[in-house]
Amino acid sequence: MANLAQSVERKAFSVAIDAALKHLNKDREKGLLQIVDLAEKFMGDNFRKEAYDGARKMIQDPDNKWMHYVNRLLDETDPHVAKMTALNLGYQAAFVGTKTIRKMREVHNCNIPWLILMDPTSACNLRCTGCWAAEYGHKLNLTFDELDNIVTQGKELGIYFYMMTGGEPLVRKDDIIKLCEKHNECAFHCYTNGTLVDQAFCDEMKRVGNLSLSISLEGFEEANDFRRGEGVFDKVLHAMDLLHENGLIFGNSVCYTSKNMDAVTSDEFFDLLIEHGSRFAWYFHLMPVGMKASPELMPTREQREYIYHRIREVRGFTGGKEIFVMDFQNDGEYVGGCIAGGRNYCHINPKGDVEPCVFIHYSGANIREKSLLECLQQPLFMAYRDGQPFNENMLRPCPMLENPELLQKMVHESGAHSTDVEEAEPVEHLCGKCMEYACQWKETADKLWAEHPYQQKGYTNFKKK
Repeated sequence: MANLAQSVERKAFSVAIDAALKHLNKDREKGLLQIVDLAEKFMGDNFRKEAYDGARKMIQDPDNKWMHYVNRLLDETDPHVAKMTALNLGYQAAFVGTKTIRKMREVHNCNIPWLILMDPTSACNLRCTGCWAAEYGHKLNLTFDELDNIVTQGKELGIYFYMMTGGEPLVRKDDIIKLCEKHNECAFHCYTNGTLVDQAFCDEMKRVGNLSLSISLEGFEEANDFRRGEGVFDKVLHAMDLLHENGLIFGNSVCYTSKNMDAVTSDEFFDLLIEHGSRFAWYFHLMPVGMKASPELMPTREQREYIYHRIREVRGFTGGKEIFVMDFQNDGEYVGGCIAGGRNYCHINPKGDVEPCVFIHYSGANIREKSLLECLQQPLFMAYRDGQPFNENMLRPCPMLENPELLQKMVHESGAHSTDVEEAEPVEHLCGKCMEYACQWKETADKLWAEHPYQQKGYTNFKKK
């Protein structure tokens, strides 16, 4: 009966979305206000009332920077893709999924994530300097049946959003499209180098409507091609243009280091992304993961403080750029600190190991041996739940990078083992590379947090009393 009720409600939401999208072409302001009303009706207290009121105020200001962004997005997005995004990310994941997840956390007394990041393969079509996939990539894969089973189990827990990385996930593009077809109420997202995007794949993305991409870009042509190979930068821009021309939603994934910081935070770089149709950019702090990692590439505390301010400037309500940017390491205040360990997400590597985070290669459970729920109840994940937030300062969220003593403690006490696909890395070795960094950043982070006008004190998961 519950599934039938959900199906009826999803149909009602679908009809309402169709009506709202039609209004957008006749009266943009009225149509957008109708969508906010629809969201408030279905989502209710999933979001604060101030969020709905703020959206209405923005819509009624045609000169607002973000209204320019929204109008451009609506004008350029394929209608089927727009509808499926609203239906799957909005209704199914944010509304149905969130309600179910909250209930399941109480029922099962553990973290249940809102999204799962998984690796269909460790294979890659490129041979980037310093990347393990060049040598080991062809060896590890999750079969289609395994991917399908993860999603099937996930939906029972309320999880309707699935991200994929690798390796290069689009090496498995046929299986990914097949997954999107079978689970057409879910939203899927791939982190990709972009070189395998062609018109045929764009056609498939438009047909299914529930797949979006983040394309890796780490600067301009010289820096990208030095690492990834001659001509890759031009191929990436061509892929972005193709996606844009086909009305598909995509953004970029940017890893920032001590070497590329100036380039990837420049006006010219943001303008390049916008010019080629990018809607968002996820910024990732370099993590010194792996026995061969180069800790000297981690940003200095001065550089990290700079990007903290720069990202806020770029996405401000006034000024900046018409692109949504988020820095996972410096935006902890908006998500209550660390989101890993199943609190909001977890990672499944191509060997089936269920890890707390894509950067934390330790686990005590494998999806080939245990159910998804059992993997989420493994001792390491329970230690994450009990420890989150790992720091009251939301600018020091990570148990590895900013609180390395905590990750060591959790790994040892939970009995988790290294799951690194290239070479096992003792947790002392990993965290040892972060000790000096953590001490240096603490001084700056504490100063910034003390000055911050809005201090969210973290997030507390359901814990059995």
